[in-house]
Amino acid sequence: MNELEDAKAKAAMAYNTAADYFDHPVNSFWHCFGRQTVERIGLRPGEQVLDVCSGSGGSALPAAEQVGPDGKVVAADLAERLIALASAKAEARGLENIEFRIADMLDLGYPDASFDAVICVFGIFFVPDMAAAVKELWRMVRPGGHLAITTWGPDLFEPASSAFWDAIGDVRPDLHRSFNPWDRISEPAGLREMLAEAGVHTENIVAEAGTHPLNSPEDWWSIAMGSGYRGTLAQLDIETLAQVRRKNLSCLDENQVNAITTNVIYALAKKQETQDA
Repeated sequence: MNELEDAKAKAAMAYNTAADYFDHPVNSFWHCFGRQTVERIGLRPGEQVLDVCSGSGGSALPAAEQVGPDGKVVAADLAERLIALASAKAEARGLENIEFRIADMLDLGYPDASFDAVICVFGIFFVPDMAAAVKELWRMVRPGGHLAITTWGPDLFEPASSAFWDAIGDVRPDLHRSFNPWDRISEPAGLREMLAEAGVHTENIVAEAGTHPLNSPEDWWSIAMGSGYRGTLAQLDIETLAQVRRKNLSCLDENQVNAITTNVIYALAKKQETQDA
C-alpha cells in the first residue's frame, strides 16, 4: 500500500469508528465551522456545489439549504458511516437537492469547471500531497466560482490534546504522535504557501481564534471518541483503553480544564472569469 492509499485507509477507519460519537452534542463545532464556511462563500440559489470530506453534513447541509431546490450539492466522504448520518439528516430536513457519495475526493470523475463552489472543511490535510489535492479541487471550480478550504489553527484541543498523547505514550509509545497532519498549514502563511503551490492565489485567508467549553472532563472524552483521535483509541485493548481514559481525564480534572482551543483558518479563493479551468 502506497502512502496515499495508507492515509486514505487510516482516515476512513478512524472516522467510521468515530461515527457513533461524531454528532454527540459536545461535538457541535463540526457543524458550527461547517456552516460558517458556507456563509463566507455567499452561495446563491441554483448553484452547483461539491463538498468533499463532508463528514456528517456540517457544510453540505447548509449549502443545500442556501442553493435551494434549483441548486444541487454533492457530498463526498470516504467514511460510509458518516455519509449515512448526513443522509438521514438531509431526509429529516426534506432536502432533496443533495447527493451523497462514498468516494475519494481525488477520484470523483467530474469534468473541469463542474461546480460553482467546491468546499473542503477539515479534510485537506489527510492527503500527503495537499497541493495536488487542492489542484484537483480547483480544476472542478467554474470561472467565477469559489474554492473554500477550512483547516485547524495552532494548538488544536489544547490542553486536552497533550494530556491525551501523554496518556497514550505511557502505555503504547508506538502509537504516540508528536505532530498532527494539519500542523503543516496551521498558520495563514503556511496555508497560503500550500495553496500557491497548487496554483491558487488568494489574500482571503482569515485566522479565527476560538475555544470550546467543557462542562466536565467527560466532554473531552466524547470529543476524542468522535474525532480522528478515535483511530488511535481503536487500536487499544479494553484494559489499556480504560487506563488511557483514566489518566487523560484525571489530568484534566486536576488542572481544572474547562475549555479547549479551537482555532480555525478559513481560506476562500475565487477563480477568475477569464481563467482557464
